[in-house]
Amino acid sequence: MAKKNFFYRNSLSIVLIILMISCLFGQFLTGWKTENKELSENGKALLSLAQYIHSGHFIQATFENWESEFLQMMLYVVLTISLRQKGSSESKSLEEKEEVDNEPKPHPKAPWPVKKGGVLLAIYKHSLSLAFAILFIVSFSLHFYGSLKDFNEEQIMKNQPTTTALDYISQSRFWFESFQNWQSEFLAVASLVILSIWLREKGSPESKPVDMPHDETP
Repeated sequence: MAKKNFFYRNSLSIVLIILMISCLFGQFLTGWKTENKELSENGKALLSLAQYIHSGHFIQATFENWESEFLQMMLYVVLTISLRQKGSSESKSLEEKEEVDNEPKPHPKAPWPVKKGGVLLAIYKHSLSLAFAILFIVSFSLHFYGSLKDFNEEQIMKNQPTTTALDYISQSRFWFESFQNWQSEFLAVASLVILSIWLREKGSPESKPVDMPHDETP
């Protein structure tokens, strides 16, 4: 593949987005069938594909996972600024100052907030963590909305009274959905940080060079 080829230059993001969309589509279809199976067993009208995309079942399942991913990435970006792990490829050097710690300097090819300076630069210096924080808040809110809607849809199906948002947020169901995803995301990151001390993957930027000593931090 020619190195000037668009796919070569953007292949990582393209493949990841394709995988995400494929899995989301698979989740949508299997979730639709699962929800309709439950509705059928309870003698309720089945949902069309268009109706399912607005259902609490789909919204809750989707944003419950997105929320945990954005929380994980936000905290990982912030924690790796000051915290270290000896020997891990995911850690900054234990002693040496790194290029990412340098104060930004305007130059012809610098991003425009760097050239502009002031408040814009102050925001831009933390724009990655801020973006993940915003995505987390949006996903968390949509997860809550979807979870509440799904719960009330289940209550209606069982001929039980529905609940309000204020009452629902104090119940265990919503927080169980959140915590079960949050803990798995932190486990995955911790596994990468710790396993990269001793294990290698030749050619991957997430790994140390194969011949680097275990106790050496890149």
